[in-house]
Amino acid sequence: MWDDFDDNDFDEDDMAEFQRRKEELNSHPLKLKGMEIFDLTHALVGSLDEARKELYGGLMLESAGLLPAKFSGAHGVDDYIIKMENAVIMKVHAKSLQSMTYQLALEGTHAEEHLQLLRDAIVEFKELFREWIKGFDGAERYDDGWGLFLD
Repeated sequence: MWDDFDDNDFDEDDMAEFQRRKEELNSHPLKLKGMEIFDLTHALVGSLDEARKELYGGLMLESAGLLPAKFSGAHGVDDYIIKMENAVIMKVHAKSLQSMTYQLALEGTHAEEHLQLLRDAIVEFKELFREWIKGFDGAERYDDGWGLFLD
């Protein structure tokens, strides 16, 4: 009944290539920094009081979680437009997360040095991000019908 799925067209070379690309992705400095930001954010949110956790926690964790997720989505494709869309989402969420550290500072919820750790990680992320986007190949564009990132 399911003959289409019985044949295993995935050979050892394909598996080796898959493993190589997976390792390349997971060891990329930008992905690692994104995961570090998520861990720092998780610790920070975990120490918030219940009211602030409800107010800021979900937004902060969403923003932090999107950084490595959108990197993975962009890194795995050649399409310039998809890469740029994911890059913009990453930028917006990194800036939002950084802004929330200043809001928490105004509210006096954390020692400044704890908030500064997250801010410093975001600055490092930004530097890695800027290097990463320089490698995007603008020739690999496919019009998605929305008109963004086209000349």
